[in-house]
Amino acid sequence: MPRRAYFRITARGREVLKDNPQIIDIELLNKFPEFLEFKTRARNGKISESPIAAETVSRPDPLSRVATPDELLRETVKDLERSLSSDLLQRILSAPPVFFENLIVTLLLGMGYGGSREDAGRAIGKSGDGGIDGVIDQDPLGLDRVYVQAKRYKIDSPVSEPEIRAFSGSLGAAKANKGVFVTTSYFTRPAIDFAERHPFKMVLIDGALLTTLMIRHDVGVRIADTLHVKKIDEDFFSED
Repeated sequence: MPRRAYFRITARGREVLKDNPQIIDIELLNKFPEFLEFKTRARNGKISESPIAAETVSRPDPLSRVATPDELLRETVKDLERSLSSDLLQRILSAPPVFFENLIVTLLLGMGYGGSREDAGRAIGKSGDGGIDGVIDQDPLGLDRVYVQAKRYKIDSPVSEPEIRAFSGSLGAAKANKGVFVTTSYFTRPAIDFAERHPFKMVLIDGALLTTLMIRHDVGVRIADTLHVKKIDEDFFSED
């Protein structure tokens, strides 16, 4: 029976363990949207068991080690970004479908794909698109294109191998060899394996990575405050 400081493993947790991670820590768990949602519920006083934690994983004693001010500051920034990631996912899920497709194109352009041309990317956003939701032209003539598919799923509804297989078929039909598949949820292990072994270059972006990239490239977010952390200038006090 689960009890305080212990968790019960779920199907999602067993899937994670198939990759034989060396350690299950916060850094690993933060890659999964379910854990980010769990932390949000915890902050709101609605704690339930973690959806992906392993059996009998106990929480470390927070008093076992005293953190330095720098470590506390960095951890605080990480906590703020984790909370922001969760908020971003919720906003994306509540927005209209066409917003998600435009968001992905905007993000890829913000990351530098398509160069500096304003018309380098576009969302298709219509039925009969052949499984393609967006296009990024890497050159002015469109000879080198990146095709995008965006699936706005609930965070507990994974993208499976058949959907990645169908996307590869869409790339083939478009005579393309580069594709980006983005979802607000996560990919199953078979889906990841299929993308890795396929001759087409397919990049999979799950909900956790999506929000990380949005924060990193200032898409949908803005700087609310700036803190200046000052330290001793060793050169000033040098005797040389």
